[in-house]
Amino acid sequence: MIKHLLSGADLDAATATEILDTAAEMATVAGREIKKLPALRGRTVVNLFYEDSTRTRISFEAAAKRLSADVINFSAKGSSVTKGESLKDTALTLQAMGADAVVVRHPASGAPHRLANWVDGSVVNAGDGTHEHPTQALLDAYTMRARLGRLAGLSVAVVGDVLHSRVARSNVLLLSTLGAKVTLVGPPTLIPVDIAGALAPGTDVSYDLDSVLPNVDVVMMLRVQRERMNDSYFPSAREYARRYGLDGPRMRRLPEHAIVMHPGPMNRGMEITAEVADSPRSTIVEQVTNGVSVRMAVLYLLLGGNNR
Repeated sequence: MIKHLLSGADLDAATATEILDTAAEMATVAGREIKKLPALRGRTVVNLFYEDSTRTRISFEAAAKRLSADVINFSAKGSSVTKGESLKDTALTLQAMGADAVVVRHPASGAPHRLANWVDGSVVNAGDGTHEHPTQALLDAYTMRARLGRLAGLSVAVVGDVLHSRVARSNVLLLSTLGAKVTLVGPPTLIPVDIAGALAPGTDVSYDLDSVLPNVDVVMMLRVQRERMNDSYFPSAREYARRYGLDGPRMRRLPEHAIVMHPGPMNRGMEITAEVADSPRSTIVEQVTNGVSVRMAVLYLLLGGNNR
């Protein structure tokens, strides 16, 4: 097993499948009266978050606690970071306190890779800038496999703000490794030039959502990240929703077995309507549930699994 999880590219098919299989075992813990395993007793996991987060931070905290690890939650707000402390000095402080794993979210792309050079413990990338978010890709793959029974040969459309999406990049890398076919869909202004070939050869790009929908097994809607936009990438929210939003009529063009995914948080009424988000095809709530199991598997294999 790898020491750090920094990118979807860190995972080959065997390692990714081991994580997904372990997550399936971890999912059985959620059905128990006592939702605890002693696997990481005595280990310390630090959640180092420099950006706001709800799902990811709570998910990692729940995962570590269900494995009986000691959890320290660090938020940049209210810490010495506001006094000018650098990431390296924060890392050395955590190292001195004996952190066995550091889960880091940072606005700067590449920050987890730097952190991995400064600490002895394992580093898990929980999202770095517009770069990657590998555990989100793993939980998405787990959800697809649970709903559709396989990953190899699936056709997956990733729709929306690809330019600013770390989720899209990690999903393209991981799903391609596991044998799925990915198509990136969105307005030309929100799909970087040559991104498909740069990430994974064989990835397609389309600017027409309606032509893609009848032929996909999975449609993954991405949030429009206005907080990262300094320019006007489309005329208006209404125009974006008309061209690239998933509404009821578009959902009904999907094959009968197809599912709808969204990493959250959603802009209801923009990239996805309430009708679609709350439909039986939607896996959005399942993704949150599966996230805890997948992150339990990642922490177990990085920490507990190293000593088997």
